[in-house]
This record gives sequence, structure tokens and C-alpha cells, in this order.
Amino acid sequence: MGSGKVTTGSAPFDFQGKHVTVAGLGVSGIPAARALHARGALVTVVNDGDDARSREQAEALEALGITVRLGDGATLPEGTELIVTTPGWQPGKPLFQAAAEAGVPVWGDVELAWRLRGPDAAPWLAVTGTNGKTTTVRMLAAILEAAGLRTAAVGNIGVSLLDVVLGEETYDVLAVELSSYQLHWAPSLRAHSAAVLNLAPDHLDWHGSMEAYAADKGRIYAGNQVACVYNVADKATEDLVREADVEEGCRAIGFTLGTPGPSQLGVVDGILVDRAFVENRQKNAQELAEVSDVQPPAPHNIANALAAAALARAFGVPAQAVRDGLRSFRPDAHRIEHVADLDGVAYVDDSKATNTHAAQASLAAYESIVWIAGGLAKGATFDELVAASAKHLRAVVLIGADRALIREALARHAPEVPVVDLDRTDTGAMLQAVTEAKRLAVAGDTVLLAPACASMDMFTNYNQRGDAFATAVGELRA
Repeated sequence: MGSGKVTTGSAPFDFQGKHVTVAGLGVSGIPAARALHARGALVTVVNDGDDARSREQAEALEALGITVRLGDGATLPEGTELIVTTPGWQPGKPLFQAAAEAGVPVWGDVELAWRLRGPDAAPWLAVTGTNGKTTTVRMLAAILEAAGLRTAAVGNIGVSLLDVVLGEETYDVLAVELSSYQLHWAPSLRAHSAAVLNLAPDHLDWHGSMEAYAADKGRIYAGNQVACVYNVADKATEDLVREADVEEGCRAIGFTLGTPGPSQLGVVDGILVDRAFVENRQKNAQELAEVSDVQPPAPHNIANALAAAALARAFGVPAQAVRDGLRSFRPDAHRIEHVADLDGVAYVDDSKATNTHAAQASLAAYESIVWIAGGLAKGATFDELVAASAKHLRAVVLIGADRALIREALARHAPEVPVVDLDRTDTGAMLQAVTEAKRLAVAGDTVLLAPACASMDMFTNYNQRGDAFATAVGELRA
């Protein structure tokens, strides 16, 4: 317990006696409520839900003296001087409209964590983008660890920034994954260096437009001190760098799967090279690692590795640590995960490909594919994805509620590709889908689960969908 006054890179904010409303329970809301209460704030938690789990969480908070209102997330509690919101709450909710009318500021959990940092807090190397965030942040953490630095992969990756910032363990640097939701509510964040990996339409129902979504992603560059890392192949990310208000001397650093120019990282003859953080970058380059050091060596994963390397190099990490960190890294489950080889056919689980941008990257990694796709489209269209991927498709098996949208795009852009449309949305449909894919595949093919859709029409989440795929492949082997 401190004095209640916090002084960091942001303006001090004295929580003692202040009426603070926390919007939402869960992974970030509960730590926020506890942290604010410990600093003398008068905390009220509001939550839309009123189920058994919420009531259990509310009881634990009320035992500390925190007020909890369940089933009423729309009304601004009287006297509120600050709102701290969990990331999922949309900006258009009545609570925030009432706050705007009353002149009440709204912070997210990331903003609160940033403001609660101590004077000697570890700098943040931050990553956002439509796809690849978690992999890149975990690669970055592996590289930093290989350099002997005390670090952790935190943020949207599932580890609460508040818990890390307020914990007893000290760090040299943090690898921070930030979603567009979190960035929307983090006006004071100022990272050491940051990367936007890519931009494609996603979460537009939350942000309201592609322009608003991009603007929130671009907030990650605000106030960067050393490097703004962008994707040379995605001009929108470079545009965000050009628009960013950064510290004097901060540099724009590109990453590319091609030969890098000065102030870029790229690939030359199977070698990841750095022409950004070297002496005389007009003429010199530093070898960092081999493409084979990245697992799996799919193009978009190489891009992730280059972005991670750029942030690490911006922090002064030596080249050998980049190589050692990439060699030690293993991707999370359901991200281009090789499940089995059967009769010369590879079975690959990329259930994490929950949107068209991720699926397109996955499909580009293999020559001949029997593609298992479908689920909840979330308002997406599939013409661009199918047109770009048609040359890789031997056949397609469709499942899920919005499979017709993919089938229609296939009819327009890949009419010669055989399509099996499974009119099922039950969990057991995955076994039939994998069985049909096995029938259609020939030696040398890849059966690829890259749904390009969310999973909640058939499964609890993408993890359960990927597990169902792996189980089905296992049954084929039996």
C-alpha cells in the first residue's frame, strides 16, 4: 500500500478518495479493482452479466470493501471521476456516452498499468497487428532471454500487465502484446519501440470502421523513443509510422521477406539480415539467423521473426541472441502446427487462423492443399482470399454456419476446385471433414485447417476446434 499518488511518465494521478468505476470483471477488471482499492480509491465495479461466476467474483471483491453492481453495465454510478474499462467493452456503450457527457475520462487496463509503473520500471517493446502478435511477442521474449535479460511476454497474450507491473519481480524489459481494443483506451502509453505487423479488416463491429481500427493500431507508435517497426509489404503500417508523433531521433525500421534496404531487416539467400542497427547501414549488413532457425519457416512466420528481431535489435540485443532465441522458440498450439503425416499427406492445424488475413498467410505456405474452412464469418468477405489462394487448392471441405460465403467465393474465383459442403455445425462434423479431406488428398498434399472464420458456431474456441482436428486425424491413423 502506497500513498495513493502515482508519478510516472504520465501526469500524476492521486487515487486516494477518488470515485473510480471499473467496467467489467474478468482477467483485467478484477486486478484493476484490487489495485485501485489498494491505492485508496472508492471503487465500484459494474458488469453486464449476472451469472454464477460473476456472483462468485463479486463476493470476493465485496469482502474487500469494493462495491459491485451486476447486470447493470449501462448506468454511470453517481460521483464517478474516472472509468477503468476492460478491453472488450465497445466505445459506443451507454456507460461511455454518459461519461463523455459528464467529462469523465476513460482508461483501459493498459493505461492503468502504464500509470502505475514505478520510476525505475522496465521499458516496453510493444507489438500489435491483425495477425501474428502472440507469436511475435513470444519470439521477442525468447530473443531477449537469450541475451540474458530479465523479461516476460505480457499483455493481450494472457498475462495481466497490471499483475506484472505491480508484482515483486523486477524486469529489464517487457515484451508486450497489445490489441486494438487495449490501444483505444491507452492515451498515455509511450513504448521504447513498437511494431505494427500488418493491417487487415477485423473487429470492425467494435471500432466502427477500418479507419478507426487502423488509427487505434497506430496509437502504439505514439511517443516511441528508438524505433517504429513496420511491414514493408503492408503500406498501411508505414503510413501509420509517417503519421506518428514520436520522440526526436526515433527511427522508422522496415522488415521485408526480400532483400532489405538501409534501415530494414530482410532475407538474403536464406539468411535473416539486419541493415538497420549496424555501422554504415548503406553498405553493411549483419547476419542474424538462418531461415531454418525459424519454426515453422512459413513466410508469415519469417516476417514475425524479423519483426521480433527488429525490436530486440532496437533494444541493443546482439545478433547471436537473435539466432539463439529463434532456435529455442516453439509456437503455441494451433498455429501452423504439424499434426501428422499419413500416406505421404501432411495434416496441419492452423485453427488460430480465425480471419481471412491469417488464412491467406497460412494457405501461401503450402504448394498443394486440401483446405478445411468455415465457421462464423464476423462480417468478412472471401473473394480476395480465394482469388489469391486458388492456385494452391486441390480441394476444399466446408463446415460451419457461414460456409456458403466461402462456397460462393470459390464458385467465382476457383470454379474448377472440388468442394465438399458439409451441412453440419455440430462438433462431430470435424471427423467427417477430415475423412473427406483424406479422400481428396494425394501424396505430397497438405490437409490444412485454416478456417478463416471464428469457431463459436461449433466450438467453445479455436483451441477446441484445433483439438477436434487433431483427434480426428488420430482416428484416421488408428
